[in-house]
Amino acid sequence: MASYDRLRAGGSPRPLETGDTWWYAAVAGETAGSFSTRVRTRTRRACLGAVLLLTVVYAGLVLTATGRRWGDAAVTGRRADSTAVTLLREHPTVTGLTTFSLAAGCVLLLAVGLIRKRYALTGAAAGALVTALAVTGLLQRYAPRPRLVDTAGALVPSGFPSAQTTLALGVAFGLVLVVPYRLRAVAIGAGTLWAVAVGAYTVASGRHRPGDVIAAALVVLAVDCGLIAFLARKGKVRPGPRRGPFLPGLPVTVPLALLTVAGLGAGLWLLGDTLALPATAPYDPAELRLAHRCGQALAAGVTAAAGLVLLGLLRRVDVDGAPVPYRLGGPFVEAAGVRCEDELVGPFTEDCDHEIS
Repeated sequence: MASYDRLRAGGSPRPLETGDTWWYAAVAGETAGSFSTRVRTRTRRACLGAVLLLTVVYAGLVLTATGRRWGDAAVTGRRADSTAVTLLREHPTVTGLTTFSLAAGCVLLLAVGLIRKRYALTGAAAGALVTALAVTGLLQRYAPRPRLVDTAGALVPSGFPSAQTTLALGVAFGLVLVVPYRLRAVAIGAGTLWAVAVGAYTVASGRHRPGDVIAAALVVLAVDCGLIAFLARKGKVRPGPRRGPFLPGLPVTVPLALLTVAGLGAGLWLLGDTLALPATAPYDPAELRLAHRCGQALAAGVTAAAGLVLLGLLRRVDVDGAPVPYRLGGPFVEAAGVRCEDELVGPFTEDCDHEIS
């Protein structure tokens, strides 16, 4: 058995059936259950990895005094960052535009799925989005954390994770299920860049800490990877064309990759300096400004990386629609043990004598 021809969980490969794609089963030489098994395995591992990273972020930025102090400094430092202050002061419509874009994104997700008549996949995408928002709400309400108070002594509501970022990135990742395969990279890349902008706005406006945005990206990644693993378990995934949407997606995937590298690189480089803040005020405005920029870089880098991870996991994986109509037939299929009560159609049938010259 070839290295790529893996056994199913039951211990033996499933025999070929009439609906299996001919080029995949006959030319690629894989058993019918091996592709779905590999997709399910890697997406399940990605889901568990995202949950593990979310736990680390929660423990480091919420439960530790150093992490809370860094998050507070990043939010307070927005006032010392002249770029962010000037942008929000000169463009007060950014708040309304962000809310409108979130609503428009939800409408777009549903409209694309319904127009293309992908009703089940549209429901799955909407379910994943609702699940991510529900997990976000449960973490905000019930996750143990120290009581946070402002300068006046009032209790500050928790924003971990960020609901706005969860909604934006959930819409972007939901497009995986409803857009055509050839447009996947463009849709996911553009949607992730939009989610990065929404997360940056929530930090710059003081609504959320950088850790809230990072946690939201990990929640959405975990939920969507879990959904893809479930679809793979049900056999709803199939191999995509070998000439995938790589070139059409370059205008958005290249900026996304650059943002990932630059954001994570700059954020980790500045993190060591910003963690050394004093335990009590007063703080140096330059240190606060540095903490704000460090938090923005890390939040943008993690959100962009989540989009790249999803695109990498679904490379040459098509979840859009039913399998192609080519089906195996003829003596090769009979030798493989396929049921013969139905008429078999395909390039290798007994009715057509194909010769290789």
